[in-house]
Amino acid sequence: MITRPALSILTTYIGRFAPSPTGPLHMGSLVTALASWVDARQRRGQWLLRIEDIDPPREVAGATEQIITALDAHGLHWDGEISYQSARSAHYDSVLDHLRARNELYACQCTRKHLRAVAAETGNTAYPGTCSNLGLAERNLPLRLRVARGETTFTDANAGEMRENVSAKIGDFIIRRRDFFYAYQLAVVVDDALQRITHVVRGADLMDNSPRQIVLQHMLGYPTPEYLHLPLVTNTHGDKLSKQTGANALDNDDALANLQKAWRFLGQSAVSTPSKVSEFLTAAVTLWQREKIPEIDTAMYHI
Repeated sequence: MITRPALSILTTYIGRFAPSPTGPLHMGSLVTALASWVDARQRRGQWLLRIEDIDPPREVAGATEQIITALDAHGLHWDGEISYQSARSAHYDSVLDHLRARNELYACQCTRKHLRAVAAETGNTAYPGTCSNLGLAERNLPLRLRVARGETTFTDANAGEMRENVSAKIGDFIIRRRDFFYAYQLAVVVDDALQRITHVVRGADLMDNSPRQIVLQHMLGYPTPEYLHLPLVTNTHGDKLSKQTGANALDNDDALANLQKAWRFLGQSAVSTPSKVSEFLTAAVTLWQREKIPEIDTAMYHI
């Protein structure tokens, strides 16, 4: 198991922005970065920057540097050193060893084709537990987490009370992939515990990950952060802005206008005629109101 480091600064609020280096920041990324930064600053908390670089096949050369440059240009400065998931393999392996020793992991040989066929036949997309008692060797196979029956509940600061029966809806889920890369669910839970994250502000596309993360937090004895999920910035076709949907990289030379656009998207009161980024951000910290964030349609996120 991991031992969480002592904090250098005592605070009751520790937030984070955790982009993946799959491309440069775009307006959707800026909305999340700005909201999480302002929420932390208004509460006199820390705001950490974590680069989630555990999926090399999807990473784009130079993207990490572009992300850091863009945040700096937009005045969204982080506390402490930047952390990198790629440097945390020992922590993830320690947690896997802990779960393995408790018989809470098992190797799975089911292919996607097989699982699609089972779902078509049964009408249930949850993993059916096919390999849970086979005792397969882990070599070249993904690892699944045994999920106990029961409902997981949490209160989102924007969407209200959310609940999901992870066992019935998702089933035992993968926490280490076939290619031996760590699954997002494992890495983010371990990192949030290591960094003592108390508040998670992120896009609503990650809403349906929350119940699985909470299940894992409970199994490991970690505290659950407070979650605040934000509405997504979409393109003209209604698709989430991303590299795959052709999102434009932020123009760092137009940082003030970008911040104002993100601020309007978040439904906040206008900042009166700021002339530079620092003036805007100072005012934004004072004006920030969570209750003005547009509501999200939780039905879209399968909770």
